[in-house]
Amino acid sequence: MGLHYFFNDTRIFSVTNQTMSAGESRETFSGRSAFILAAIGSAVGLGNIWRFPYTTYENGGGAFIIPYLVALLTAGIPLLFLDFAIGHRYRGAAPLSFRRLNKGYETFGWWQVLVNVIIGVYYAVVLGWAAVYTYFSISKQWGDKPVDFFIGEFLKMGDISNGVSFEFVGMVVYPLIAVWIIALAVLALGVQKGIAKSSSVLMPLLVVMFLVLVVSSLFLPGAAKGLDALFTPDWSKLSDPSVWIAAYGQIFFSLSICFGIMITYSSYLKKNSDLTGTGLVVGFANSSFEVLAGIGVFAALGFMAASAGQEVSEVAKGGIGLAFFAFPTIINNAPFGSVLGVLFFGSLTFAALTSFISVIEVIIAAVQDKLKMGRVKSTFVVGLPMMFVSVTLFGTTTGLPMLDVMDKFVNYFGIVAVAFVSLIAIVANENLGLLGNHINKTSSFKVGFLWRLSIVATTGILAFMLLSEGAKLFTNGYEGYPSWFVNTFGWGMAATLVVVAFLLSRLKWKNETKFEVEE
Repeated sequence: MGLHYFFNDTRIFSVTNQTMSAGESRETFSGRSAFILAAIGSAVGLGNIWRFPYTTYENGGGAFIIPYLVALLTAGIPLLFLDFAIGHRYRGAAPLSFRRLNKGYETFGWWQVLVNVIIGVYYAVVLGWAAVYTYFSISKQWGDKPVDFFIGEFLKMGDISNGVSFEFVGMVVYPLIAVWIIALAVLALGVQKGIAKSSSVLMPLLVVMFLVLVVSSLFLPGAAKGLDALFTPDWSKLSDPSVWIAAYGQIFFSLSICFGIMITYSSYLKKNSDLTGTGLVVGFANSSFEVLAGIGVFAALGFMAASAGQEVSEVAKGGIGLAFFAFPTIINNAPFGSVLGVLFFGSLTFAALTSFISVIEVIIAAVQDKLKMGRVKSTFVVGLPMMFVSVTLFGTTTGLPMLDVMDKFVNYFGIVAVAFVSLIAIVANENLGLLGNHINKTSSFKVGFLWRLSIVATTGILAFMLLSEGAKLFTNGYEGYPSWFVNTFGWGMAATLVVVAFLLSRLKWKNETKFEVEE
């Protein structure tokens, strides 16, 4: 604690005789709009398209918008401001920024980096699936039985109850390698020429394609039936605590907060950037896209239900089931189905690619900071081993079960856990005042007591999420997978992240410099 007060009082993080002023020799975005597009590109991903619509439908339909907005205003945007403040003030990726805030916090930064390592190695495979299915949509290659095609012919999924099988699947491996090469090429170009330029192309394309998809879906027979199912409010759900937790979970996982992305991106902002104004744009743009996704997806599901003579409840799905089971069925039966398919899976591909790039950037930036390594070298030092692991684990017949388990555990016992622990430390050591003052220096919208209260309240909500989900998984296991499989790739993976993060924080920094905050 003494070190913490020393650094805060002098505004200097001191290790060697060299001094680096905030922002010196660090890449920056060319302007606010470049940062906004990149940040929105990170936030808008698979969860917006395939998670939000079904979560809304399951949790009260139109009534869910109330807890969702409350969660956005009391957790999502305040935490976004906090991440912006840490990255912008301390001018580093997550480990370096946390270390400059308080030397004892460096482990939190590495924990966040390792969360991104896990997400990166499996997110790439879903990106590859979406890209392949964009092509498959032209000829409807999945045939009349899209579920059997996806599980049997496309993934060639084995039964893990008989043991793990790592047989490579060609239709998965080759696109997986391709998306890694594309992402690493973008990242090797740097912050402005790579990340910003790609976002400036991909995000407008994504918006245009998705708008065309939504409009097309609205004109399908039965679309109104789907929209009624989505938006008809069930007010009784508002008294169910699980609905409110679902709203906070959706905001938390959707906005790319508390796992290093926004800290890293905001470290590339120029000195006098409007942090809160930018945060409000990013937060509301992300939520607007989610609502748009809900309209498009449920209009299409309404058509599917009407075509099959079923209720929407019988065809509504989320996640992989929506994308790779339900939508191919819709494409098979819809007028101009191939066009609808290219628009849907193309949108998934673009949304996933911008998010994937942001995930890998967190790791590259941390390696650059720690080892003082150049952009191109650090990109391939990080990217090539991750690509190898990604192909080895997820390009195989066991890829889907492993992805399912690791995604579940890295979200709750990675992202939520590190957010909870780091927020506890920040609140307990009274760092919120310092960070709030930094936000207010250049921002159009000022933060104060309500912002700090929101952070404290969100910490309690994260604790409840951890405890309730942990108790459920301890009691019931996960999705019927063998306990050895869940213990190894779920609990074991989550615990390993903490241990490795601590060890990384003990490693010496190469040529570490003094850091002086410009007040």
